[in-house]
Amino acid sequence: MKALRWHGVKDVRLEHIAEPTVSQGKVKIKVEWCGICGSDLHEYTAGPIFIPTEELHPLSKDKAPVVLGHEFSGQVVEIGEGITNVKVGDRVVVEPIYACGECENCKQGKYNLCNKMGFYGLAGGGGGFSEYASIPVEMIHKIPEAVSYEQGALVEPSAVALHAVRQSKLKVGDKAAVFGTGPIGLLVIEALKASGASEIYAIELSEQRRQKAEELGAIAINPQEYDPVAEVHKRTGGGVDVSYEVTSVPLVLTQAINSTKSGGETMIVSIFEKEASIHPQTIVLQERTVTGIIGYRDVFPAVISLMAKGYFSADKLVTKRIKLENVIEEGFETLLKEKEQVKILVKAE
Repeated sequence: MKALRWHGVKDVRLEHIAEPTVSQGKVKIKVEWCGICGSDLHEYTAGPIFIPTEELHPLSKDKAPVVLGHEFSGQVVEIGEGITNVKVGDRVVVEPIYACGECENCKQGKYNLCNKMGFYGLAGGGGGFSEYASIPVEMIHKIPEAVSYEQGALVEPSAVALHAVRQSKLKVGDKAAVFGTGPIGLLVIEALKASGASEIYAIELSEQRRQKAEELGAIAINPQEYDPVAEVHKRTGGGVDVSYEVTSVPLVLTQAINSTKSGGETMIVSIFEKEASIHPQTIVLQERTVTGIIGYRDVFPAVISLMAKGYFSADKLVTKRIKLENVIEEGFETLLKEKEQVKILVKAE
């Protein structure tokens, strides 16, 4: 079958590899759609970050080259021995977190903080940029007919956004700011709407992405036209309750912190490639809080339910649909060159 494999920085190849088989506890699916994630781009331009290269990953028992793709949907075509909760023909999405189930975090239910945590589609074992995937059954979630396969490919990034909002201190009626409205930032806006935020400010350089944010109901601010911190304070009368940093840009982290009111919170959602310097006084003198999330936990069912009600719409968020054989030039390279792109979905066929 065709599959996209990471070999090194800027060395991602569409190759023909053996079609996976099922074993006990695994489910084989025909992949329908897979989204290109910011994490995939980080691995492409600056990896390895999550990809094991020297030693086998302790849970996937795999290392580079690995098949990429962890935001995907598909249909079950075969099930392994002993599986009773999934059947052939089921429409599903994948929650791609490897967790050991034995460490202290796992025992507390915080499986996304597992000491050995990895992502299917990054840490090995297979991935969504392929025609078929064989997946541990515990990663499988069924989707109803009301949720299309395209919507299904957005469940994973939407879960990141909803987990970020859930883990923050945001309450119904609070004001929020989202710094960066790429795919995850726009999904954070959707999660904030579902969570009852009264005002949502979107700080974004790209005109096209600002327009997307406004279409979703946010108040867009161009940081080239306004000082974003001063403008947020002016419009809110003292700062937002919670800001969300979704750019991976060190300067923006400081802006996100300073945009909050006294006692406010900044939630770091993005993955940083380099260190980010902040002055502790920006936190101390206003008794602010800075926290962060990685991935998600126990949130896929809620995302799927919200999607069935119209949230996290693929029609509003997907800007391009391509075939697997064109994924490098029309997918990865396009996202790096064209900042107006938001979410690109890849059809595995």
